[in-house]
Amino acid sequence: SSQTLLIEIVSVDVYLQCHVPPLTHRDQIFFESMFLSAAVRSALSQTARQVRGLHQSAARSAGGLFVHRDTPDNNPDTPFEFTEENKKRVQTILSQYPEGHKQAATIPVLDLAQRQHGWLPISAMNKVAEVLGVAPMRVYEVATFYTMFLRQPVGKYFIQICTTTPCMLCNSDSILEAIQNKLGIKVGETTPDKMFTLIEVECLGACVNAPMVQINDNYYEDLTPKDIEVIIDELKAGRVPPPGPRNGRFSCEPAGGLTSLTGPPPGPGFGVRSDL
Repeated sequence: SSQTLLIEIVSVDVYLQCHVPPLTHRDQIFFESMFLSAAVRSALSQTARQVRGLHQSAARSAGGLFVHRDTPDNNPDTPFEFTEENKKRVQTILSQYPEGHKQAATIPVLDLAQRQHGWLPISAMNKVAEVLGVAPMRVYEVATFYTMFLRQPVGKYFIQICTTTPCMLCNSDSILEAIQNKLGIKVGETTPDKMFTLIEVECLGACVNAPMVQINDNYYEDLTPKDIEVIIDELKAGRVPPPGPRNGRFSCEPAGGLTSLTGPPPGPGFGVRSDL
């Protein structure tokens, strides 16, 4: 019971205070865990599991689960080999690092493998490990940590829509709805023709140009529902629209024009008292 649990914890604290020299907080936690009965440790564990988490669904990590499951198109026997052109690129990448430190090239070589294949099957990760001369686990650790590495197939055009606070306040929900209606898919799905995959992501760092989406390597910013529909039509036609703001801005300057330094800057002494 909770009463028994409290009595045992208090008893351990009293014992430590009477029989053990002064302990740091960390040491006290260690000794308490050693003295508490298995029943109490189990009860504490059950209590911790009952505490509501911050997320209602599983956190997205690196395009999928941490644990690999073999499938017909993703298993150690799935063929993967760098193209001759990419083999040369791998050597160029490795030349940037000191001898004996090939592992430092894990991220750029993984990125090259993903660009060649479209995503990262486990056979591609194993090939990267072979090229770098490291244990496959060292490559798996990186691929499962960074969300830009995709460990399951995606469409030719990978749409990532930001719905974090600034974009949400600028009506990113209407952009998401327009994409779903245009493509007939929901978040996390791929169109039947394998052309488009849609996911929802956290901040992409273009808050001043909200709302925005990332499609493959390109940012499309200052969007309206009509803008995103036109972009999708262009991609369907095999044309890649120029990235950047869609409202006429060059970059991230004020949308209403300059608000300061609208004339020549004042010279030395500006704002200084005349009697000084």
